[in-house]
Amino acid sequence: MSVKKWVTTLKGLDTLHLQEGTIPTPGKGEVLVEIRAVSLNYRDTEVCNGEYTHHKSIGQDDSIVPCSDSCGIVIQVGDGVTTLKTGDRVLSPFLPDHMTGQVTEKELASGLGLPLDGVLASHRVFLARGLVKAPEYLSDAEAATLPIAPVTAWMSINGMRPMGQDGGAGEYVLLQGTGGVSIAGLQIAKAAGAKVIITSSSDEKLAQAKALGADYTINYRTNPDWEKTVMEVTNNHGADIVLETGGAKTLKKSFDCIAFGGLIDCIGYLSGKVDEPEDRTNVNVLALRRNVTLKGIINGPKDRFEEMIGFYEKHQIRPVVNRVFHFDQAKEAFNFLYSGSHFGKVVITV
Repeated sequence: MSVKKWVTTLKGLDTLHLQEGTIPTPGKGEVLVEIRAVSLNYRDTEVCNGEYTHHKSIGQDDSIVPCSDSCGIVIQVGDGVTTLKTGDRVLSPFLPDHMTGQVTEKELASGLGLPLDGVLASHRVFLARGLVKAPEYLSDAEAATLPIAPVTAWMSINGMRPMGQDGGAGEYVLLQGTGGVSIAGLQIAKAAGAKVIITSSSDEKLAQAKALGADYTINYRTNPDWEKTVMEVTNNHGADIVLETGGAKTLKKSFDCIAFGGLIDCIGYLSGKVDEPEDRTNVNVLALRRNVTLKGIINGPKDRFEEMIGFYEKHQIRPVVNRVFHFDQAKEAFNFLYSGSHFGKVVITV
């Protein structure tokens, strides 16, 4: 029996190719996991295309196993491991070294799927201390979606609050788009008792978001002044929390509809990473105008991940899996995600 893994040369989605090798043996403090499901994130397409370059501390090798989000079964335990046993179902956090608090540059270097080999494989050895036990009520495909998108959404809503103090109740939460983070944010915010506003260019996706509980939906293509609509539906209060995934083209609008003392979480850059002079926003003035907090979100630590799982279990939240591909269809899965036609998460079963 051998390990099968997908490898990219970071020169395009079409460079993904299968390799086989010897199944590794776990060392001290490690476990061998048989991977059952892998969830894709937009970041994974950037890695394959050689475009994940905005973290200057992360170098790029000539080839790498992509992806960070997986659910699998522990099949072998190394010496000194006491927290896990054979048969445990586990999840792989994006940053296995990030245990608590704000992420450090050193912890960022433990990222799965870049700079370290990721999880798009049949088997992988992990440090036992970095893994999280999967919720029993979720399928492998559902559980595999938890490490990046839901944790990022969780930290956006709760990261500035003390552990155990769930946020969102009675607040207005604005979500941009209908990708994995936004849909997870919708589910978390609604379970917490928030009023949720979500934007998209697709009426079909907005209808799906409405069915999930979104209170207000805005098509930003037919309503380009969506920030004014946010102010209208909140009775000029504004959004208490904005999950900002658009970047340069949407940040000014986010500031224009944020509540006094509100929080803008910088998560994505769908409008591009190039710093164009005409896109620059006078952040100092805009933040001071309404006493706004602007916070970059790079996922979250293990203790907050486990906190989130407790919240999911309490409210029986089931992640939205849009489409499932088989392991040998990895290229098709990546291209489907890259097309942007998905609603929620795309998963590969192994």
